[in-house]
Amino acid sequence: MIKKANRLNAFGEYYFSKKLREVAQLKADGLDVINLGIGSPDLAAPQVAVRQLNEAANQPGAHQYQSYRGLPELREAMSVWYQRHFNVPLNSTNEILPLIGSKEGIFHLSMAFLDVGDDVLVPDPGYPAYTNCAKLAGANIIPYDLKAENDWLPNLEEIAAQITPRTKMMWINYPNMPTGANASRAFFESLIAFAKQHQILICHDNPYAFILNENPVSILDFEGAKEVAVELNSLSKSYNMAGWRVGFLAGATPYIEATQQVSSNLGSGMFKALQLAAAEVLKLDDSWFEGLNEVYKKRKIIGAKLLAALGCPPKEGQVGMFLWAKAPEVGDIEVWLDELLHATGVFLTPGFIFGQNGARYVRLSLCNTVETLEEALERIQKWKQ
Repeated sequence: MIKKANRLNAFGEYYFSKKLREVAQLKADGLDVINLGIGSPDLAAPQVAVRQLNEAANQPGAHQYQSYRGLPELREAMSVWYQRHFNVPLNSTNEILPLIGSKEGIFHLSMAFLDVGDDVLVPDPGYPAYTNCAKLAGANIIPYDLKAENDWLPNLEEIAAQITPRTKMMWINYPNMPTGANASRAFFESLIAFAKQHQILICHDNPYAFILNENPVSILDFEGAKEVAVELNSLSKSYNMAGWRVGFLAGATPYIEATQQVSSNLGSGMFKALQLAAAEVLKLDDSWFEGLNEVYKKRKIIGAKLLAALGCPPKEGQVGMFLWAKAPEVGDIEVWLDELLHATGVFLTPGFIFGQNGARYVRLSLCNTVETLEEALERIQKWKQ
């Protein structure tokens, strides 16, 4: 065997990749597992997307390579969507870059703006891809604290002391995953001033903006933001299209062009029918989100009861498709959750996978039916008796 690249020694196998193999084996052995760990929407994608996908797949040229920049129809739909929902004007020609999922964008941004030895500010707790993509680019990780006592918001004064001459990028994510915290407009204003002062690029990952959130916000809606910030968005959570892999990057032309230099060398465009379907979905009015959130509200009530039954009631006011809760004093959280899994068949995510500040927490996904959540609650209540 040829030795693998040294860069892979910087991180192990993704937690869910390993854990889901274990879950699959438990199922094969006869255990009825209820997976409350993964944030993969179980609801159907909009029917308009399915119809358009089928129709567009039969168009002439549908199966050829497509533009590296994405179809003009899709970019225009994304531009109109940003104007309608965030009051942010974007030039569809040069301020939007369609992506094969926003996770691709995290990697492409890292490769476009980070040199070996640069420093990247990443939240703790936070989405592991921010750290892993920066490591693949050869950058140094500078974790910054998110803590419950500060409502899971960064303390910019503390972070200023962490900045070095090689600090180039900062990842943020509000509504936040995994904590469910939201950020005020005042925070975004302070963050933009902070980025200008320290000359760093703010990368805002914004896929949860419309899930159980009454006030969706884009960082690009603030004065001067385009100078120092870009934003990732996605159809995965907002439109139940996770498997379709449709996301996009929004920002000023130089940031889009640099990222597109990377993406054009790593891919060959998105399937035309997917792009046309996504363009139709983005035209849906607010009634889509209203219906979606009615479902999630009902699920959230049961999910909160389930966590309370485990001795870890979640804090109120969380947004997004997860519930985040501090675990009871049970010793090793991973061992406790494994006991829960093997005894009840209920799988929850341990917070440590998101960073040290998540070590005493658990995360529950609302991507399950009310009936499934009620079944999980009943199993836990019996286990606790």
